[in-house]
Amino acid sequence: MKDLNSDVFDPTAGMDSDYSRASCSSPSDADFGFAFNDSNFSDRLLRIEIMGELEEARPDSVGCTSILDWARRKRRREDCKKDNVVDLNGCPEEQVLNGSHPDMDDGIPCDNLDDEPAQMIEELHSGDEAANGDESSWGMDCSTVIKVKTLHISSPILAAKSPFFYKLFSNGMRESEQRNVTLRINASEEAALMELLNFMYSNTLSCSTALSLLDVLMAADKFEVASCMRYCSRLLRNLPMTPESALLYLELPSSVLMAEAVQPLTDAAKQYLAVRYKDITKYQDEVMALPLAGVEAILCSDDLQVASEDAVYDFILKWARSQYSRLEERREVLGARLARYIRFPFMTCRKLKKVLTCNDFDHEVACKLVLEALFFKAEAPHRQRIIAADESASSNRRFFIERAYKYRPVKVVEFDCPRQQCVVYLDLKREECTNLFPSGRVYSQAFHLGGQGFFLSAHCNMDQQSSFHCFGLFLGMQEKGSVSFAVDYEFAARSKPTEEFVSKYKGNYTFTGGKAVGYRNLFAIPWTSFMAEDSLYFINGVLHLRAELTIRP
Repeated sequence: MKDLNSDVFDPTAGMDSDYSRASCSSPSDADFGFAFNDSNFSDRLLRIEIMGELEEARPDSVGCTSILDWARRKRRREDCKKDNVVDLNGCPEEQVLNGSHPDMDDGIPCDNLDDEPAQMIEELHSGDEAANGDESSWGMDCSTVIKVKTLHISSPILAAKSPFFYKLFSNGMRESEQRNVTLRINASEEAALMELLNFMYSNTLSCSTALSLLDVLMAADKFEVASCMRYCSRLLRNLPMTPESALLYLELPSSVLMAEAVQPLTDAAKQYLAVRYKDITKYQDEVMALPLAGVEAILCSDDLQVASEDAVYDFILKWARSQYSRLEERREVLGARLARYIRFPFMTCRKLKKVLTCNDFDHEVACKLVLEALFFKAEAPHRQRIIAADESASSNRRFFIERAYKYRPVKVVEFDCPRQQCVVYLDLKREECTNLFPSGRVYSQAFHLGGQGFFLSAHCNMDQQSSFHCFGLFLGMQEKGSVSFAVDYEFAARSKPTEEFVSKYKGNYTFTGGKAVGYRNLFAIPWTSFMAEDSLYFINGVLHLRAELTIRP
């Protein structure tokens, strides 16, 4: 038998993201606004009983002047209701009689003799009447019915928009054949529910502020109206984003329905935070105060502006220690949530050693992460590319993707005999070299020889006669006291057509802390020739550099 429920509510079936009336592609997108609360086009009566609430559970948007106020009010209200039981339809127990289906009241006549559209009926109730009436057994916690609204509804229209109403009107029970339906809601949900019901007829909303749209979004999630959730999501995306609103969107309740319907909104929030805080050192105080969802959004970005992946690791460790004082909780967050955002294969071996001895990580987790990183580092470049491509569709894809670090990763081969020596490989993409013009610099990560730290730096600078720009390469020693160090060095680069390394410059220098030596025009050609499409030095868009360092006896 055909599954009507899946056909009616498939979010991808005939749903237009903009809900344009002109582009409606299915009956569920049609405008039935003329039929809203009109007895001529209705087959049932909906009785909405509105409950009073405690002060801390007032309407989310009432008295709020900002997204932050809305979030605080929402959390307080959820705390007040956290013990409520959820029924089989996924709605809180107070929404429906007996916890599973809306009440069907046989006492209201089935026929409306008026031909004119019926006016919405409002009844006011005192607390004593609600307490002493027949409905007192409904069991709302610390609440009483303060008002009742009655309106005419069309069950086919509501069922076409909402699995909640579809199941209600087609459950095969006696109640589904009766005419009158009663819903019980909190006062804080009244305006949002009325907007939602109107949307189910007209595909439009009258509200436009972020606060009211968020309330409608929550109501749409509760009553499973995916089309309204997508509509609210689109309107919210078109409003100016702030750090507070972005964080709120990331922390919205996460049901299966909401995860799909609001995904574009959460994606936009993640992108906003990633762009705003891509230089985490510039906004370090703000980033340190962000919750877990915000930090995850920032760290997942490939465009994060950091000195190296070592710096990402240090930041995550610092943030986790400041947010989670208990070791067990910190280990859980690091291992289950944050470790996936650290690109361990691009960390230095010295830092990976520290990961193994870091008490903040579970030892087994740390060993697994470090071993995977070391195995990846040991692979040949073409194998690394294959591994990264194989992982591109998995949850671990970012593990093998290199960020645009301020300090570029290097590969180092060290020798102790017959003399202390190291060979350093530095690769620069064409785009990175392009960005150096006219006076930029890019630095490598540090590497070590004889207990001293060194680095390479590539420059775009003027030649010695200042007649044209050119590519330069320099070798520097990190500052550590007044130690002097005599080193023989050689710079080389792969060159077409052989694609083998060709020596470009040799020299020797006695380093002291903070000093650098190199060649201003490594290839003895102008910058324009170096960057030309037919350049001899870019192989598949990558410039391959090599530096050999040997300690002089």
